[in-house]
Amino acid sequence: MLENLGELDQHFLKVNCRPATGNGLPALHSASEMGELQIQVEGKLFTVDKSLLVRSSEYFRALFESGMRESTQEEIQLHGFSSLGFLILIRVLSGERPILDADEILCAIECAAFLQAEALVRHLKNLLNSDNCLLMYHAAATFGLLDLAHGAALYIRDVRHELPGYPESLPTDLLDYVEKLPPSTFVAVGAHTPTFEFLEDVSRAICYLDEDENRWLTLGCLPDNASTFLAGITSLDNKIYIVGGVHGANKLIVDLSFCYDVEGDSWSQFPSPQQLRYDVALVGHEGHLYAIGGELNRVSLKSVEKYKVSSKTWDFVSDLPQPAAGVPCAKAMGRIFVCLWKPLDTTIIYEYHLEEDAWLPLTSIKRQQSYGHCMVAHRDNLYMMRNGPSDDFLRCIIECFNISTCQWTSLSGQFVNSKGALFTAVVRGDTIFTVNKALTLLYAVEGNMWKPKKEKPGFSKGGSLHTFLLRLPKGRQKAAPKSIGDVFPLPEV
Repeated sequence: MLENLGELDQHFLKVNCRPATGNGLPALHSASEMGELQIQVEGKLFTVDKSLLVRSSEYFRALFESGMRESTQEEIQLHGFSSLGFLILIRVLSGERPILDADEILCAIECAAFLQAEALVRHLKNLLNSDNCLLMYHAAATFGLLDLAHGAALYIRDVRHELPGYPESLPTDLLDYVEKLPPSTFVAVGAHTPTFEFLEDVSRAICYLDEDENRWLTLGCLPDNASTFLAGITSLDNKIYIVGGVHGANKLIVDLSFCYDVEGDSWSQFPSPQQLRYDVALVGHEGHLYAIGGELNRVSLKSVEKYKVSSKTWDFVSDLPQPAAGVPCAKAMGRIFVCLWKPLDTTIIYEYHLEEDAWLPLTSIKRQQSYGHCMVAHRDNLYMMRNGPSDDFLRCIIECFNISTCQWTSLSGQFVNSKGALFTAVVRGDTIFTVNKALTLLYAVEGNMWKPKKEKPGFSKGGSLHTFLLRLPKGRQKAAPKSIGDVFPLPEV
């Protein structure tokens, strides 16, 4: 937390910054040809690289291109926001990801709105949680940060029944906006390989959990020639993306990629990665897909490709530190993390740094005869699920790594039942959804533990599972009253 300016000044001097003349406040340094600018806010003087401001703020971009007197001055004075808010902006622009309390959030929102600083808005969106979502929603709407307000409203829609102060703390217009939004729905798809077109294969069904009626319903069906077996599957901007996959005993690769648009209830194809691969990890992040590792001809790959959705193009980015398939991945605080294994018994978590295009080791953990098999994020915590010793895959143990404090802790208890171990999980608010054949179990995240919250029906299909959250249009939900068993007869479980 940023307790006060004095403590923050001392911290900031330690992270790639130098003090401005005479005041001890932070300043960013760059070799930019634009030089530096001194900015005075509430009597505090900040020395900042001009090019950094131009890249990061619509306000400064317009100022320096305007030809006005201020555009050529070496020092300017700004009003309309606090020095604390500007200090938080500088920290974010320097690459830090500070955790903010309520007062700091308000200062940051005020600064982001005045300077039109998109990087600070993205950071605030990454900080959204059940403790601050109401505050962020109200403040962002007041200051006109519509993207942040919408993101906070979506978050509130998912957790509104568990929020103290809801709905009475919101004005009527903001409350109405939240209530009109569709909630996140838990969606699952099982392992499927292409079959003859005339066969109605139950494994082609994409299903969602109707929490009110306590049953799984069909959302749609995979295309005939799509495979989810050893495929990379993820959701991005309320769409499902499928890359790779195999069919047949010889693991013949499917060289087609598919996208499902929930809003339009339609499938389309999009270009496949330049390097065909299966058992690939697929991550969606800020308008891009990342195809990480995988296999080809039974050989593990370390190459990684990035797909830009807007231009429909794939480009190679930095390789993984080692070849790997089926890589556990998670996103936390707007950052991408993967688990890789090292003999003997070591799991290493790497972070992908987008700006540097580099995979950098973050931490490692060593457990006898045990490696990380699944990873999920909640707030600034990464939860790594691993099998028990001696390859006991019915015994699931969870380790937690906090990316802010860089500390490991172990969750109490074991997560296991006779129908399968916990190797798939999705987070919605402070609730973690897990599923296997026997049941869908919801956990409440409370401190350093998961507490069982609710039990729902299991997903009665064999093979591996892919799970994610989607926002289903209200009309779509009403139009799909049949259960999966009504569409495709299910075998006895």
